[in-house]
Amino acid sequence: MAIVDTQIEAIEQQRPGRFREFWNYFSENRGAVAGLIVFLSFILIAIFADVLAPYSPSDQYRDHLLQPPFWQEGGTTEFLLGTDAVGRDMLSRLIHGARFSFFIGLIVVSISLLSGVTIGLIAGFVGGWVEIMIMRLMDVILAFPSLLLALVMVAILGPSLINAMLAIAIVLQPQYVRLTRAAVLAELPKDYVTSARMVGSGTLRLMFITVLPNCLAPIIVQAALSFSTAILDAAALGFLGLGAQPPKPEWGTMLSEAREFILRAWWLVTLPGLAILITVLSINLMGDGLRDALDPKLKRS
Repeated sequence: MAIVDTQIEAIEQQRPGRFREFWNYFSENRGAVAGLIVFLSFILIAIFADVLAPYSPSDQYRDHLLQPPFWQEGGTTEFLLGTDAVGRDMLSRLIHGARFSFFIGLIVVSISLLSGVTIGLIAGFVGGWVEIMIMRLMDVILAFPSLLLALVMVAILGPSLINAMLAIAIVLQPQYVRLTRAAVLAELPKDYVTSARMVGSGTLRLMFITVLPNCLAPIIVQAALSFSTAILDAAALGFLGLGAQPPKPEWGTMLSEAREFILRAWWLVTLPGLAILITVLSINLMGDGLRDALDPKLKRS
């Protein structure tokens, strides 16, 4: 027995830690690593926007209206990425726009994740007519195009950044409900849940301490992908005038303000569009890496 115990301890010591194992699988996907680096870079830019931005995003320099980027004829290093129609520095507005976009993504994902996971746990554990009612309501929400439903809700509540975030969170909620319910139904028949019931664990303990930690892998992946969806939907609402309102430097709102200058000042449309593209692409690449690293079916033996 002592020899067996020693061998077991040696095997346990040879196993990599959970984080190390996760990183080994995650780092195999080079696109995911690149996405993570870009994502973290944007987070740092958003946090230190006040330090990195050369000017205030709302300051207007009337002597430099529609000035092109510094590498184009007529540009100057004073405004590296040019100015907009009222003389505001594009670089400063893009940097501060990262803060708005990541704030939107964080709030939307937090609201939709917390409410969706809770409702999904209730549906999975309670069952019966409660589960049927919850899932049919989620099916009704999913039957509508997500952006169209968000548009209708913002139109009813009124155009503002807060209302746009609430609308997007409600639209994204059914994904978490369905995902959590499916994961709970897969976990309930397992022995560890039966053992927890037999020792007298209450329903809330079973839901949030026993079962939920074993359902987190797909939920984390969905949260990463929903982050990019929230940024895209917020930009779309801002472009349509139903999200963040001018003069806030939100990327979608910047695109909306630049529509009439597409042919005269290409940088007004191209730069915010590239910022949205790079951010969403990096998050999606990172989400693919999280899926590969957290899903045991995709791990290599």
